[in-house]
Amino acid sequence: MAAVTMRLPAVRAPLDSSAPRGGEKHLVAPGDTITTDTGYMRGHGTFVEDDKLIASVAGVVERVNKLVCVRALKARYNGEIGDIVVGRITEVQQKRWKVETNSRLDSVLLLSSINLPGGELRRKSAEDELAMRDYLQEGDLISAEVQSIFSDGAVSLHTRSLKYGKLAQGVLVQVSPSLVKRQKTHFHDLPCGASVILGNNGFIWIYPTSEQKDDEAGGYTTNLEPVPLSDREVISRLRNCIMALVTHKMMLFDTSILYCYEASLPHQIKDILKPEVTEEIVLEARQRLLDLEG
Repeated sequence: MAAVTMRLPAVRAPLDSSAPRGGEKHLVAPGDTITTDTGYMRGHGTFVEDDKLIASVAGVVERVNKLVCVRALKARYNGEIGDIVVGRITEVQQKRWKVETNSRLDSVLLLSSINLPGGELRRKSAEDELAMRDYLQEGDLISAEVQSIFSDGAVSLHTRSLKYGKLAQGVLVQVSPSLVKRQKTHFHDLPCGASVILGNNGFIWIYPTSEQKDDEAGGYTTNLEPVPLSDREVISRLRNCIMALVTHKMMLFDTSILYCYEASLPHQIKDILKPEVTEEIVLEARQRLLDLEG
């Protein structure tokens, strides 16, 4: 007979991980008045009515000098040039691939915006167009960079660097794009033995760190060698730690994930998502982050 885990109800103190040190974030709902000062400029998520700046979405008020905008707590990904994204190929079309990147419209990866296998740079021919499915086909996961934004808001991608390309073995975690912190680099080799790609679009890829960087393939060959059990356990623990941070609305970046991972080590992987364990390890990770800032 299978074992059943039962938990008795317990009163837990509310955890407000989103509050920065030194003050609360200004949260607004649609229709709330942000300010009546006419000196402020209207940004995303706001509109002006009767000389009042009013929120049009639920989210956090952000001010940059005189520009006021509201960052939605839950929203589709809005691409910005230079963003690192993880996406899934949904369709192969003429001279382009359609890519699902958690945005309103499918993103586009043009045949002219990729490096050929081996990193070769040359003009693409009709033979390359016929061989598009040999490079990327439906269902493949890729990492890419946002090259430009079309007039309708669709995102154009490129993989012209050898660090981008097809993703092989690993785990995909989908979170809200607003929880991924913008950094100089979104590729991180963590000391625990796994690597993460923190896509600005909320798609996070966790994979075993390769001992040697094989760039000769140009990002289009997939390593199908069996992944050792120890690596799979590390990846599973990282995945559950990310979900624990997401549960408490904490920003995701390499340090927060690593601190949460280290706090989870005394617990079994399957126990990390239990509410009382989640709260314990997130509180410990948050305290270490606050100590680091202090």
